[in-house]
Amino acid sequence: MARVKGGIVTRRRHKKVLRQTSGMYGSRHRLFRRANEAMLKSLWYAYRDRRTRRRDLRRLWIVRINAAARLNGTSYSRLIHHLHAADVRLNRKMLADLAVRDPQAFARVVASAQP
Repeated sequence: MARVKGGIVTRRRHKKVLRQTSGMYGSRHRLFRRANEAMLKSLWYAYRDRRTRRRDLRRLWIVRINAAARLNGTSYSRLIHHLHAADVRLNRKMLADLAVRDPQAFARVVASAQP
């Protein structure tokens, strides 16, 4: 069987990795092996942190809703319970946005949820 040289394919792959790591420090954007390690790690961090960001945003929304709910004389857990009982279908993202941007509207939502 004839020998197959992979120079073009290898060079293309190396250039692709080096292009992806072009802004990194030191040998992480110069040497293929170090750049490949850095690229794989960065892609894994990006994948992981896309999930972490959702978690963090939900925590932030809950903190904001709780602060606004306490200004309106109730707590977060009571407010969510009464919203479910009153069949008010606003998610936490929208409630937090109301709490920050339009406190009067948030107060009306809290009043509509009270038993």
